[in-house]
Amino acid sequence: MDLTTTLAVSSSGLTKRFASGQVAVAGIDLAVPTGAVYGFLGPNGSGKTTTIRMLLGLLHPTAGEHTLLGEPMPRASASVLPRVGALVEGPAFHPYLSGRENLLRLDSADRTVSGRTASARVAEAMERVGLSHAAGKRYRHYSLGMRQRLGLAATLLRPRELLVLDEPTNGLDPQGTREVRALLLEVAAAGATVVLSTHLLSEVDQVCSHVGVMHRGNLVAQDTLASLRTRRAPRVVVTTSEPAAAAAVLTAAGLADAQSDEGRASALLGEHAPEPLVAALVGANVPVSGFAVVAATLEETFVELTGEGFDVAG
Repeated sequence: MDLTTTLAVSSSGLTKRFASGQVAVAGIDLAVPTGAVYGFLGPNGSGKTTTIRMLLGLLHPTAGEHTLLGEPMPRASASVLPRVGALVEGPAFHPYLSGRENLLRLDSADRTVSGRTASARVAEAMERVGLSHAAGKRYRHYSLGMRQRLGLAATLLRPRELLVLDEPTNGLDPQGTREVRALLLEVAAAGATVVLSTHLLSEVDQVCSHVGVMHRGNLVAQDTLASLRTRRAPRVVVTTSEPAAAAAVLTAAGLADAQSDEGRASALLGEHAPEPLVAALVGANVPVSGFAVVAATLEETFVELTGEGFDVAG
């Protein structure tokens, strides 16, 4: 795979093998388009955080190469990382400093911005994540959700071209989760690329344009969300008091994988038009009380890809 400047994040054969012999990430080729909200989805332990740590230079790959914002990493770290905001494995702050003081310390380490405007940057970042009311409160008294918000504020102290966020809604209540999702969409609308690592299908479903699916260290799928939705063919579902007879009619009409259970029959629609199927059922004297063409849910698609379930809510 050619590493290209049209991608905000790209990798070729990115691999991490630990000293124990465990392969945490097995030669993955990431392709995150510039301007995308990319959902990096997978069950906990699938290799997502290890991948992110390698992308940011926090962990050295065993093999492979990657770029951020079109620049080779880690060689270009000094010029690239100031343009990247990251939240990985939860934020780390000084417990006896307030939220504002913690952000001011972080801001002071950034040599590319003026110290004279630090207070304004910190105030704006805290307001964007809904922490203005707790700016003077010591970090050790913050709840888990407040700590996560402060970590997000740290990534927003200056405009970023790329945000890399590992489970950013961890610990947030439903209202906080909605606010963070709205914030991510706002950041993306302003032109930034967002990589969102999560195990929550709802996270991906509501905010992402592209998806990469990890399973046991492998990138098992990578596409637009819309394309992934159409991977599984829709099924015809017939509600009837004679499901075996309905399944036989669907099979005779050329539909594959006809199934029947109590009160209904179903089959893969394929290239068939649904209208003649209704006529065939009626013509065969099969009582039809309901007929629907049902697309696969996002959950079904990802379970098919990985063989494992995902958390749906969040």
